[in-house]
Amino acid sequence: MNTARTRRTIFALTMTLMLGSAPAAAVEQCRFIQAKTEREACYQRQEADLAAKRKLAEPRRDATMEALEQMKLEDQSLDRQIHGICRGC
Repeated sequence: MNTARTRRTIFALTMTLMLGSAPAAAVEQCRFIQAKTEREACYQRQEADLAAKRKLAEPRRDATMEALEQMKLEDQSLDRQIHGICRGC
């Protein structure tokens, strides 16, 4: 029973290490490039990739949000009309 638990633990640790190190391996290591022009080009590519990741996508405006905003405006207009009625006359 203990061997099965140990095997599962080792397997889980191995998978965690494999999955956790995959993104780090995908990053290009510019500092090890000897040629200055190639190294600078590498840094520029990394900056462009990083800027693209940081750039936030503009939120989409769908029909549901527009309908909710229209209903909100109508509700505000109706509230103004109702509160404009004299209640003590």
